[in-house]
Amino acid sequence: MNPRNGILAASLLFALASGGTALAQNTRSPKQDIKDAGQSVKVAARDIGRATKETAKQTEHKVKHETKKAVNTSAKKTRQTAKKVEDKTNPK
Repeated sequence: MNPRNGILAASLLFALASGGTALAQNTRSPKQDIKDAGQSVKVAARDIGRATKETAKQTEHKVKHETKKAVNTSAKKTRQTAKKVEDKTNPK
């Protein structure tokens, strides 16, 4: 076999091999497609769950922070009012 025929044979073999893999990818079973779709839904649901959990944590933190601020403001106003009452009852 001369080198030219060897190259042609190798390229023909390569074309058949690559064509075979392309054909195998196009003839996937519907069952596998359904499995892949189910897996995609499962992954998406997990991602949504994580995002929801993270948002809930952030919201909880904000609520705690705002509640703490409100309590501190209320306590500050109470102290101011108590001081005013004390000043009025005990004039110097």
